[in-house]
Amino acid sequence: MSGIDCLDPVRKALLDDLDEGFAEFYGAYRGLVFSTALRLSGRWADAEDLTAEAFLRAYRALAGYDRDRIAELQPRAWVMTILMNIWRNCARAKSRKPPPDLRDEPIDEADPGEDVEEAAVRRETGDELAGLLSLLPDEQRAAVVLRHVVDLPVSEIATVLKIPQGTVKSHVSRGLKRLRALGGAR
Repeated sequence: MSGIDCLDPVRKALLDDLDEGFAEFYGAYRGLVFSTALRLSGRWADAEDLTAEAFLRAYRALAGYDRDRIAELQPRAWVMTILMNIWRNCARAKSRKPPPDLRDEPIDEADPGEDVEEAAVRRETGDELAGLLSLLPDEQRAAVVLRHVVDLPVSEIATVLKIPQGTVKSHVSRGLKRLRALGGAR
């Protein structure tokens, strides 16, 4: 059995044909990337933009990679790293601009295929969680989302955030502690 046969299906598909493999890559990770983007940004429209940009950058990068680099790729951690970099850059850019007039902000629209009752419950729970997460410092929010929403192991979070594993554990612990305190105060 060759080394390529032992690869996970996403990497194998990317090696076999980039375009078809990318469709599989997108299908495997779009929910994860969108969910993470939504928890980080707190807004549906921003999450859609972050997700689209992450996959666009991933495709462009893959087009320039050789077979060996694709074979060594850890797709989940890699795409989450791309997302985190985009999110950080957007947050940095927003911090330099004056706050927008909320009357100019578009309204987040519901998923048309979703049941109304499910949408209301999701929206209420999601809004509460997004509100609490938005109160955390960026590094704690990112660590908590990657650990408890995305369910990445500490080692992958360390890779994605480019920080030591002990720092990841500290950010997650402090973030959860702060979330519990904030949740209890409401």
